Amino acid sequence: MNRRTVFITGGASGIGLGIAEAMMKQGHHVIIADINEQAAKEAVIKLAHLEGSASAVAVDVCDAQQVAALPEVLGKHTVDVLINNAGIQHVSRIEDFPADKWQQLINIMLVGPALLTQAFLPAMREQNYGRIINVGSIHSLVASPYKSAYVAAKHGLLGFSKTIALETGDCDITINTLCPAYVKTPLVEQQVAAQAKENNLTEEEVITKIMLEPMPKKQFVSVEELADTASFLMSPSARNITGQTMVLDGGWTAR
Repeated sequence: MNRRTVFITGGASGIGLGIAEAMMKQGHHVIIADINEQAAKEAVIKLAHLEGSASAVAVDVCDAQQVAALPEVLGKHTVDVLINNAGIQHVSRIEDFPADKWQQLINIMLVGPALLTQAFLPAMREQNYGRIINVGSIHSLVASPYKSAYVAAKHGLLGFSKTIALETGDCDITINTLCPAYVKTPLVEQQVAAQAKENNLTEEEVITKIMLEPMPKKQFVSVEELADTASFLMSPSARNITGQTMVLDGGWTAR
């Protein structure tokens, strides 16, 4: 595969950092974008021993002006692959869900990907190559209680991807959404604690009775699985896979 420039939001930790590591091992240049500039720089240092290269950029994906300025900020680096990964979670019944927090989740996980696509799509069109990979969730397809904002945002990504797929059918640009069941990351570990409190369960009970219970495979999805799927979507063999929902759910939605 050609060496690509891969822009990953929320790239300083969790799934984003794991995908960044995998992409660098393949020799790509990775731009680690995060709202926490120091964390992004530390991630670049952490991955410096790998074959590819990396740089860091601070960006608030909810800030339209910051996002629109990114192509100029990045200078010589034209983004070939955009991975919309930034995300947060808040667990609460809707009656108690703070309105500003609900809006924040939508802004980060739905409005942000739209703004970033808007920013990088012109250059992708110009070079007739681009891959937009949204990190969705099993909650793009199903729901769980107390996660109304997260579920709404992740469902919205699927509609957004299908629309952009139709708008980019005239060139070698694709957009798809990875939808994994639970991936063991710091964000999920926080969810375990929050779910335990909300449901009056132990953390082990949350894992076995809530998170993994619907999965016939009964195991967390690995970051490596997501990275390998993203790599395939970047390849010429995936040029006709667009507007699709790539489900890595251990059989969850087969029920």
